[in-house]
Amino acid sequence: MNLVRAHGRPFVRRPWRLAAEASALLIAVVVAFPLYWMVLSAFKPAGEIESTEPRPWTLSPSLESFRRVFGQQDFGRYFVNSLVVACAVVVVSAIVAFLAATAVTRFRFRFRTTLLIMFLVAQMVPVEALTIPLFFQMRDLGLLNSLGSLILPHIAFSLPFAIWMLRGFVKAVPEALEEAAYIDGASRARFLWQILFPLVFPGLVATSVFSFISAWNDFLFAKSFIISDTSQSTLPMALLVFYKPDEPDWGGVMAASTVMTIPVLVFFVLVQRRLVSGLGGAVKD
Repeated sequence: MNLVRAHGRPFVRRPWRLAAEASALLIAVVVAFPLYWMVLSAFKPAGEIESTEPRPWTLSPSLESFRRVFGQQDFGRYFVNSLVVACAVVVVSAIVAFLAATAVTRFRFRFRTTLLIMFLVAQMVPVEALTIPLFFQMRDLGLLNSLGSLILPHIAFSLPFAIWMLRGFVKAVPEALEEAAYIDGASRARFLWQILFPLVFPGLVATSVFSFISAWNDFLFAKSFIISDTSQSTLPMALLVFYKPDEPDWGGVMAASTVMTIPVLVFFVLVQRRLVSGLGGAVKD
């Protein structure tokens, strides 16, 4: 056991805590290693990528893979399409989930419990099992080969989780606060958007992160619903440009994957403080 000083007072660091910290560090390294290898491969020259003796470093980094990625004619269009889909899913699912969570928490109506159970059951259905029915539904709605065929399914799959999570945040807001607002003359709409919404905003951020990542990284729906109009493709589909069965361009694949990861990291950094409080359920009485 080690003696460590904190605020001028010695304390004993227990062996189980050291073991927990070492385990956490090991898990972090294991999780981060694929990301490191992806970035490393993006900067490696073609000769090192195709080498039969791969090394976890490179002495001659190259930007050639990134030049091929940004030189790809439709890459910018794919990027914008992915951004439109992800932002639309985040905004719409957040607003609908907030209103729905408020309704099932603050109001009593018939089949309320049944509705909540249906939200939970919807999370258990594999996405792959619904892809074919969704394809025919998108076809009947005339949404195939459009970004709408990607936005609507992702909103539908994001809502159950978001509603269940936000339900706890709305429930944590004391009803006495709502009654006090009504006594002071606030309408229901004013209480909803000016009082309740800021209090549950950390939960909205937490659910938005999951919605954003799910929509941004989607490949299954993009491959299934965008059939012929490549102008409506998203970034995951751009990876297929560099992957050829006979001669795959692994440098291009890794460079494109690295570029895809940057917006997710930026979004995560922007909301990290709200995300921590959201995951911790930080709504205080």
